[in-house]
Amino acid sequence: MPLLIVVLGICLLLVLILAFKFDSFISFVIVALLVGIAEGMPIDAAVISVEKGLGSTLGFIVMILGFGGMLGKLVSESGAAQRITLSLVKLFGKKNIQLALMLTGFIVGISLFYDVAFFIMMPLIFTVAATTRLPLIYVGLPMLAALSVTHGYLPPHPAPTAIVAMFNADFGLTMVYGIIVAIPAIVISGPILSKALSKINAKPLDEFVSSKPLSDEELPGFWTSFFSALMPVLLISISTIAGFFMTDGSEMKKVVGHIGNPVLAMLASVLFATYTLGLARGRKIGDIMNSLTHSVVSLTVIMLLIAGAGALKQVLIDSGVSKYIGEMLRHSTLSPLFLGWLIATILRFCIGSATVAGMTAAGIVLPLVTAGGVKPELMVLAIGSGSLMVGHVNDGGFWLFKEYFNLSIKDTLKSWSVMETSIGITGLIGVMILSLFVK
Repeated sequence: MPLLIVVLGICLLLVLILAFKFDSFISFVIVALLVGIAEGMPIDAAVISVEKGLGSTLGFIVMILGFGGMLGKLVSESGAAQRITLSLVKLFGKKNIQLALMLTGFIVGISLFYDVAFFIMMPLIFTVAATTRLPLIYVGLPMLAALSVTHGYLPPHPAPTAIVAMFNADFGLTMVYGIIVAIPAIVISGPILSKALSKINAKPLDEFVSSKPLSDEELPGFWTSFFSALMPVLLISISTIAGFFMTDGSEMKKVVGHIGNPVLAMLASVLFATYTLGLARGRKIGDIMNSLTHSVVSLTVIMLLIAGAGALKQVLIDSGVSKYIGEMLRHSTLSPLFLGWLIATILRFCIGSATVAGMTAAGIVLPLVTAGGVKPELMVLAIGSGSLMVGHVNDGGFWLFKEYFNLSIKDTLKSWSVMETSIGITGLIGVMILSLFVK
């Protein structure tokens, strides 16, 4: 009976979001309260559980997402993303154009949220395709695969960051493992896959090519752009890797640990970029701060969405149903990592939103993580891989890709949906292989 209530709750969530077009946050709160009451919780207890879930979920990620949004705004407004693209394309040349765009997507995708990165990079993709006279799918897919992978796998993006907090996973290890898994996923789903799909005739609409990039004189230098965009990754990764070679409890390890603290690393990166991409280039501090304020305002919807998923997660825990599901799944002969991936995949197919799918799946498999026996960092990546699977007509990214590349729905399914599925499958394979070496 407890499992049936959860299934009915998720079905109601789908109906509210997809059929009745309810706001996702409102839908999560309604379903969380109804599931709690149906599981035998008094109404007051269900409300308290929802409040607890909202607060505990947002407590960690508010600063990470806030600073991430600010850094992304600085990188995009300054032209740093454009500089990185142009420099790498020039360095690698036409023969290795895909590698250049893939690296650009990975670098820019870490610091920019997916939609922002998509809108910024598309004019550059069109420009590169027109200049090199290469098929648009061949040029664009490697970069978009990198953007999608960073969105689903790596902090400080919303879902991975929230799931890291939910599982009490190590932020730095998740990022290091995520990069290891991301590289083959991007290569297979970008450069390799695009060669098979390059015959799809994609031609952008004229209005999407009209946006003119900044002139070379207006752009920051490459290394300034590179370090400003990648500083959070560098600080956290260096701290995590260096920690492996230091004695536990030593002062040096404590100092290195502070440097890699996600909040401190993000704050330091924002301050660094404020100077290098703003003040050092003649912008006034008031103008910069006003811009950063607007960047945070745009994150409100994302934060509410994650908070709503956190509320449902907390109700599942407080009502005891999470423990019940955990006991049931624990007796399954399937790998916990595969189960996490499978649940996220099913939810992604039904809901469309990778963030909602990832957060909901995380709440369901949480008992498997808390019981031990599975690395929480790997479970974050398994769920992230599943949350990107089978993007189709209920996925916002599907329609962005279709319209910008001026494709039919059939060709969008053959390109975008296949790319997302490839990312999900290769991500799972990478996680399962990594699990053999990480205990």
